[in-house]
Amino acid sequence: MQKPVDMFDRDREWSALVRFAADEQPGATLGVVSGRRRQGKSFLLESLCQELGGFYFSAQEATDAESLALIGEALTRHLDPAIPFTPSNWPTVIDVLLRIGRDHPVPIVIDEFPYLARANPSLPSAIQAAYAPRRIERTASRTRLLLCGSAMSFMGGLLSGNAPLRGRASLDLPVNTLDYRLAARFWELTDPRLALMVHAVVGGTPAYRTEMIRYDAPRGLDDFDDWVVRAILSPGSPMFLEARYLLAEEPDLRDGALYHSVLGAIAEGNSGRGGIAGYVGRKSNELSHPLTVLEDAGLIARETDAFRGNRTDFRIREPLLTFYHVMMRPFWPQLMRAGATDRIWQRAKQRFAGNVLGPHFERLCRDWTLHFAEDRFGGWPSQVTAGTVNDPANKTTHEVDVAAVGHADDGKPPLLAIGEAKWGETMGIGHLDRLRRIRDLIAHNGRYDTSRTRLVCYSGSGFTEELLRLGRQGEVDLIGLGDLYG
Repeated sequence: MQKPVDMFDRDREWSALVRFAADEQPGATLGVVSGRRRQGKSFLLESLCQELGGFYFSAQEATDAESLALIGEALTRHLDPAIPFTPSNWPTVIDVLLRIGRDHPVPIVIDEFPYLARANPSLPSAIQAAYAPRRIERTASRTRLLLCGSAMSFMGGLLSGNAPLRGRASLDLPVNTLDYRLAARFWELTDPRLALMVHAVVGGTPAYRTEMIRYDAPRGLDDFDDWVVRAILSPGSPMFLEARYLLAEEPDLRDGALYHSVLGAIAEGNSGRGGIAGYVGRKSNELSHPLTVLEDAGLIARETDAFRGNRTDFRIREPLLTFYHVMMRPFWPQLMRAGATDRIWQRAKQRFAGNVLGPHFERLCRDWTLHFAEDRFGGWPSQVTAGTVNDPANKTTHEVDVAAVGHADDGKPPLLAIGEAKWGETMGIGHLDRLRRIRDLIAHNGRYDTSRTRLVCYSGSGFTEELLRLGRQGEVDLIGLGDLYG
């Protein structure tokens, strides 16, 4: 089945949904679709139902009785029975949904499923009972029921552990943000520098361009400052409060002040648990729950240090949250005043370069190495993270921005590459010498096979002539913005 012409990318997601919904095998099946808001989940599922003649229902925040009445009205419109369908309980609704698929495969979508489950916590158990393996209503049906939701912590637990629906679903499909290369295409940005700067602000959420700012993209590098002011920092823009709404949409994030403080700590460069605790003013062991909740919500990621296995770093996954905590939250009262936005941006631009663009460039360098470098460094990496290397002789430590580790069939895993990333600095021989020193220290440690480790300089501002010459001689790999977006 052809993908709708107005759907950008999402080829993998569309193919998975079509395979699930058009499966001719007997027996009703269950699928789960999850992802944060504004990624295009509803658009995907509505398009699927339109193409295959399915039934789509989007739940609302309502009482259980009102939700039953609403889905009854929707089914009445869809089925056009002789008398209106007025269900009194969810098992009756589920059996009607199963009967829709008696003659042929048909997709049935319940969007915003967490609203229904919060109003009636027994609903997942009712679906479990309806999908009992030998129940005739299930075996005689080819209904392809899809439960969709944006509350990531809830959806993540729907099929896990001892949850009622564990083992019942034959599809578990996440709809993620667009990666940085797809985001550049979606925003129609051909200048790699401009594409990276825009991505550092709004990330890869499709609706930020289409629904939120109505296709207002910077026309060039000289328009970027004005675009930030008018599209992001202006109190009249829908994007102005979006970062705050990202937390408000997650039902498990009840203590908003604590969670914003944790995100603020990470945005300011405190990636370790101890640094976050010191910033927030809590003991380290008191942060386990908020960090886990933020991770389950898909807002932060937990990364293990490549060279110190007992150290864990936390990174913000949504660029808009980093931008908000670095550039907006400290100046919130001033931003609310009319006419102050442009002056605030001009005075805070240095923070944007150092606290937003620099770390974001490092993140994209790791993403490129993991997903797009392929075997450029002698093999496909199985893991790419940052790391910290001890230097006892000099009584210091070295931060490694990119560490690519390959798969080990036996023996020590190969360290394919280590790299340093600099957004606003022309890189030279000093950076290469530092990487050589770090490689020697790692080799001495003995954890990795460093016999073929490549040294890599990633720069957003270019390289000196001497480093370019060494790059041509194979002493170092030089990766610029053109490579990241190539």
